[in-house]
Order: sequence, then C-alpha cells, then structure tokens
Amino acid sequence: MNGRKIYGDISEAGFDCALFLDENSQYYLSDFYTTDGAVIVAKSETALLTDSRYIEAAENDKKAGKLSDDVNAYLFKKGLYADIADYFSAIGAKRVALDPALVTIKQLNTLNERCEGVEFGYLSDVCLKHRRIKTPEEIAKIKKAQSITDAAFSHIIGFINGDRTELEVAAELEYFMRSHGANGLAFETIAVSGKNSSLPHGVPTEAKLTENSFFTMDYGAKYAGYCSDMTRTVVLGKADEEMKRIYNTVLTAQSEAMKQIRAGISGKEADKIARDVIIDAGYGEYFGHSLGHSLGLEIHELPSASPKSADILVAGNVVTVEPGIYIPGKYGVRIENMVLVTENGCENLTHSDRSLIEL
Repeated sequence: MNGRKIYGDISEAGFDCALFLDENSQYYLSDFYTTDGAVIVAKSETALLTDSRYIEAAENDKKAGKLSDDVNAYLFKKGLYADIADYFSAIGAKRVALDPALVTIKQLNTLNERCEGVEFGYLSDVCLKHRRIKTPEEIAKIKKAQSITDAAFSHIIGFINGDRTELEVAAELEYFMRSHGANGLAFETIAVSGKNSSLPHGVPTEAKLTENSFFTMDYGAKYAGYCSDMTRTVVLGKADEEMKRIYNTVLTAQSEAMKQIRAGISGKEADKIARDVIIDAGYGEYFGHSLGHSLGLEIHELPSASPKSADILVAGNVVTVEPGIYIPGKYGVRIENMVLVTENGCENLTHSDRSLIEL
C-alpha cells in the first residue's frame, strides 16, 4: 500500500496525482517490475500502466494477491504517453507531481506536448523519504539477500588460491549468488588484490591474486528487488605485522561504530566514531570515503553516515558500516557489514567472519 503512503504528501502539496516513470519507484509503488511503463498514484488507486509484454504477468500477480489492494494494471491502448494523457483526462487531473530527480527533460517535454490542460510540478523525494524506513517485509527481503551474500563468502574461501585471477573470483561470486537465489546483482562486484586493493572501487582484472597481500571483495546480491552489500578483506598467504595492525584498526573502527549506532545518532556522529579510531592509529589520511550509506531498492540511498551528514538515524534505517584504510600503491583494507537501526542500538544483518583470514 505504498501508493496510499505517499498520496497524502501529493494531495497536501496541491496535486491531483503523481506520475512515476523510473523503474525503482514503479516497483516500490506497485510491487511489480517493468522496464517500460508508468505508475500513477491517484486518489482512488495506484495505476500501473504497462504493455503487452507485462500485462498478463501483472494481472496474474493481482489475482494471486501479490500486488497491493490499491494497485490496478492497465494495458497500453495507444502508447505510453497517449495512455497517460487519457488517464489524466479520465480522472480529471489538472496538476500532476513529478520527482525532479527522476524525470528527464525529454520526458517532461513529451508530457507537456501530449497532456493538454495538465500542469506539471515538482515534488522532490516523495518516494525516497518513505523508503528510508524499511517495513518488516522489506527487511525480510534485505536479510534474504544478505544470507545469499554470506553464503557466497563461505564458498569463495574454498575457491581462492594463487592461480585464480581477480576476474575469476568475481565471476565465481556472481555465479554462486545467482545460482543460490539472487535475482540480480546489487552492483558490479569488486575483487582487487595487492596494489589494486588500495583502490576503494577498483575493477577486477586478469591479474592473478598477489601472495602475502590483501585481497578485498565488495559484492552483494539482489533479492526480490532489494540489495545487500558486504566487503571482506582476506590475505592470500601470511600477513606481516603492519598488515595485521592495519586490519585490526579497521576492525576496531567498525566494531566501535556498530556498538554506538542507534536511533537518534546523526550520520556525522556515527562516522566520527570510526574515523577517530583510524586517526588515533595514525592512518587518518588513508580513510577517504564515508563510513556508510543506506540501501534498499538501490545500493545507495539515504540516510548517509559521512563527515558532513546531518541525517539523523531512525529505527528502521538499514545502513552499511564500512571503514577502510588504503595505502596508495601498496594495499588496502575494508570491512563492511549492514545493520538495522533500532531504538536502543542496531541489529547486525551480516554474519560472515570478520577476523583476519589467512589462506
């Protein structure tokens, strides 16, 4: 019933309805995934407009109770924009809201050409602000996605050896997740070894894994549209004393942040907890990114946990906790868990081993 959640905001802002042309908003509002369609949140219903490729599946989902009660599916009769115009005319819509971040200039021009007598206006983040707080159903999907991601880590530990390349490990992680229930990848897999591990968002290459150095894997499954996100750094061979010191600094920074994350703390405060540990250990200049971000239908959502974030965490937020240390040209370490923010703390959603693993 997410359409009913946001209709109050739409009406309060003086609009008759709101139109969504992006895939994530359409899925959030209708519980149905389509690559070519529209969702209109009106007073009486959430209308899903789709074409002949999807209409049978949408109608079957409606009959099976998989769509919210307020969602009704409609087949294009004239084409997307002509049918949107006809729908506005049928309900007497004069003012229609669009999210400015989710509509292109071309789409807006086409709407203005086709929808006579309709005034389009902007309503920012009308879905995104509700997506910040996850429902129990959304949390269950994120947990399932993470369970697949955790299982992939257990599997990959037995796959890694000195004859593997970064690309081979990335491919194996992705194959495992796909073959164990993931319906997609949350993002492009990062699997970087040795000097490449100093690149926080390095791209896997055909290089073989570096002996006696760090190997960082950042990856995630998508399940029923919802993302997971995890990073683990291991050592192929043996870690020297400096490597152990760096790894344990990152681990301590993450642990301290996870101990104190709770409803009411700001993203800036959460980031500072972990950052201070790394600064005190003498590695402050090597932690360049933020502590974490929220995720759900998209891999990066709000709220964030960064040095400049004024976002206040509330119960129901799902955020990553991912401090790192990256020594340019040498190696890097990142450890990432997802947590569910609660009133009195946070629930760890990531269950893979965080201790230093030497293979």
